[in-house]
Amino acid sequence: MNVAFIPVRGGSKSIPLKNIRKIAGNPLVYWTAKAANDCEKIDKVYVATDSAIIRETVKQFGLSKVEVIDRGADTASDTASTESAMLEFAHNYEFDTIILIQATSPLLTSEDITGGFGLYEQKDTDSVLSVVRQKRFHWSVDQNGFAAPTNYDVYHRPRRQEFEGYLVENGAFYITSKMNLLKSSNRVSGNIRAYEMDESTYFEIDEPSDWLIIENQLKNRKNKIGSEIKMFLADCDGCLTDGGMYYSEKGDELKKFNTKDGLGFRLLHEKGIVTGVITGENVELNRRRCEKLHLDIYEPGVTDKLAVIKQLCMKYEIGLENVAYIGDDIIDLEAIQNVGFGCSVADGNEAVKAAADYVTEAKGGQGAVREVVERILGTL
Repeated sequence: MNVAFIPVRGGSKSIPLKNIRKIAGNPLVYWTAKAANDCEKIDKVYVATDSAIIRETVKQFGLSKVEVIDRGADTASDTASTESAMLEFAHNYEFDTIILIQATSPLLTSEDITGGFGLYEQKDTDSVLSVVRQKRFHWSVDQNGFAAPTNYDVYHRPRRQEFEGYLVENGAFYITSKMNLLKSSNRVSGNIRAYEMDESTYFEIDEPSDWLIIENQLKNRKNKIGSEIKMFLADCDGCLTDGGMYYSEKGDELKKFNTKDGLGFRLLHEKGIVTGVITGENVELNRRRCEKLHLDIYEPGVTDKLAVIKQLCMKYEIGLENVAYIGDDIIDLEAIQNVGFGCSVADGNEAVKAAADYVTEAKGGQGAVREVVERILGTL
């Protein structure tokens, strides 16, 4: 059994409660928890904390593999090592392999974790740690104050493309077995392999300046999502409408749709993106609206939206990671968590907004769908 272990304290000094402070729209710990949750190599994700506020925040993520557990006060102090928390966990929970993931590395992806396990599964490997390659020239100063290079010949300075550089821990993850952890009392031991992550993941969030650097990278990553989207799906009530139910004097049911959203669907059609609506309701008004918009898909009366999306992916031969979905309530939560670009309207359920990759500025029925379309097409 492979488990992810994410220790988060409530007593951060440099940035108070940084583990649940929002970065690029989501609490810091959400990014690594979601990366672990989405990795097929991981069976269970444990977030260990000493903070009641953090516990409640993580529970709101609604990630299927994530469980919040207690962390002892002695392993959550300013002077306690991460290994002490790992050992506390190992003595109380059953598992074969553990991957320590640090919440301060939100640029970690599920693909990185999968790659790390790929190395771990190689013959005679006991542990794996994540690294980045740096191509900088190091110098040291002797007792007389004179400087000398330590990793290159000053008279034969290599060009950057010719310089192999060196590997630096970026602190994102460490993989080892329970047996080796208990034997060595260390996060890595024995024959260790290094998984090389992108150079942009060099920074960990320890200081406010790190926060700004990484937040910009997360925002840039979101902005690139459009080129990967091949299917766009939306909930109806609360997204295409304001969620209100209106009735005429004769008792006829009325709904208010936004024309901006309709144009948004047309723009997607022009780019060859499959469009559709998946809704829990089964009413004639919704069907007629979808027909007028010439949508490819209309799925009414759905209670398990993720299951329907997976079926549609098979039908259109599109990967789940290439799907964008916008919703507003708990019934949309699983879909938002599992598609490539999950979105919520501004007035959506709090758990839904916490899980979303993007939360619109507009409310449902007020151009929220069009806003997501423009984000996908890169016009925002």
